[in-house]
Amino acid sequence: MRRRKNAQGLTVNAIAGSHVVTLGIDLAPSKRTGCLGFAIKRTDHTEGESYWMSGTKTFKETDPGIGPGGQVSSHDHPFQSFQWADYSAKPGYDYTYKVIPMYGSPSSLQDGDGLEVRIQTETEFGQLHSIFFNRGAVASQEYARRFQNKRPDDPSLGQAAYKWLQRGLLDALAAFIAQATDSKWEIHGAIYEFQWHDALLIFKDAKARGVKVRLVYDEIPGGPGPLNDAAIADAQIKAICSPRTNGKIMHNKFFVLSKNGKPQSVWLGSTNLTENGIFGHLNCGHVIEDPDVAASYLGYWSELKSDPAIPDEKDWIAENNPAPPDPWNEKLTPIFSPRRGLDVLDWYAQIANSARKGLFMTFAFGMHKNFKDVYEQEDGVLRFALMEKEGNGAGLAQGKIDIARIRRLSNVVVAIGKNIQLNSFDRWLKERAKLTQEANIKYVHTKFMLVDPLSDSPTTITGSANFSGASTDTNDENMVVIKGDKRVADIYLGEFMRTFSHYAFREAVANWEQWHPNEEWTPNHLIKNDSWLADYFKAGNPRSLRREYFA
Repeated sequence: MRRRKNAQGLTVNAIAGSHVVTLGIDLAPSKRTGCLGFAIKRTDHTEGESYWMSGTKTFKETDPGIGPGGQVSSHDHPFQSFQWADYSAKPGYDYTYKVIPMYGSPSSLQDGDGLEVRIQTETEFGQLHSIFFNRGAVASQEYARRFQNKRPDDPSLGQAAYKWLQRGLLDALAAFIAQATDSKWEIHGAIYEFQWHDALLIFKDAKARGVKVRLVYDEIPGGPGPLNDAAIADAQIKAICSPRTNGKIMHNKFFVLSKNGKPQSVWLGSTNLTENGIFGHLNCGHVIEDPDVAASYLGYWSELKSDPAIPDEKDWIAENNPAPPDPWNEKLTPIFSPRRGLDVLDWYAQIANSARKGLFMTFAFGMHKNFKDVYEQEDGVLRFALMEKEGNGAGLAQGKIDIARIRRLSNVVVAIGKNIQLNSFDRWLKERAKLTQEANIKYVHTKFMLVDPLSDSPTTITGSANFSGASTDTNDENMVVIKGDKRVADIYLGEFMRTFSHYAFREAVANWEQWHPNEEWTPNHLIKNDSWLADYFKAGNPRSLRREYFA
């Protein structure tokens, strides 16, 4: 949901996802002189509460000396930014945000003319699309504050840490599968990593209800097969599981629901059913309740079930899932891999390059050359990239060089996953680096693209594939291209900006400590005059581009 208001020289543009409300703010020239930031008050009409939103940055002159993990009211220490987001919003809630420019001095702040915007967050469950993100934030101040930075399986925590980290992702999968109530239903799934015991029991329970359950899992040599086999044996569900032994990587994570032999809906996304996949790095689950899409996935599953060699699978996909589509008219376009050649990857790059105002992408294993070419354009299009790391394996060194070059462009903003490693400066708590020692991906595992998400016709691409060559012409993968759905784009954009902002700050702290090894970091205070505004109104400055885009 989106709502934009303008009055008395102040603009507020609110974009509500399910768990995030983003505010883009702008000020007319007559209102800029002397502005020290913005106070934001949230009224929660659903729960009947109203309070000032808080932050961690303070004016030096009026710093109350907050301790580690402490926060202060934005009415006393306003936000010095034209983009702000509420990450504590709840799905399906009714909120009013009042934004007030603050003037005067740090010790004598005065309210300017404020503006209220009332907006309702999206529900996670929808008629066509239901979307669920975990927190992807084990490396966070909130985790450290709530759970003393302990491992989530620490006996003293019970299930509280796991529940907070999954943020309903595993519960949503359970609810999806629970729709299959009896022998009229069938579940067909393909899963790369299939190891979290409670997740496996979801399918065992379905089988006990009389549901026909058939699951294909990766047992290709060199992959997660031994761990999958052990977990399947422990859950006693071997009778409903079939190993995929041919190919390179069976990287899918999807489940199709059928009733009376007719496909109904499909669960897809980036989430492996492992401890790290559900609770650790950023992941999503996405349900599409469309019989045609579900039928496409069921056909693909049937091919996987036969355990074909790569050439045979490519033949099947070429015949049954030709892509890119010509013409591209459908609102929902499933794409399966492996394919002959990189035509689909080229198509994704063309879609990315079609962005007129904004491009947002996540990259778990570096950025393919196709997308480096898209990002390396200084043309006024705002391009965000959220990355686990700059490259993978032998490509990491070159990836660091390329990403460093690309991110110097004024219209490109990149964040790479990091955590706060040391409690060497006040008001910050030490954070976990990763969920478990075995975790390979620590921070960002999602694979999605948003093209002009705030337009009337956004494009969202999401699924299991890493926007790479191997994910196109080698691995078993699935993606869905979603055209023109603003609700989907709003939810994905909120989660993107939540995670992007989280890791952009941590990367900045890590870089500072690397560049100043012999200095002690001290927190940056708010600026006591209106000079903080300068970059936001300087033509070509990244902050100016962000203000213009979000407001």
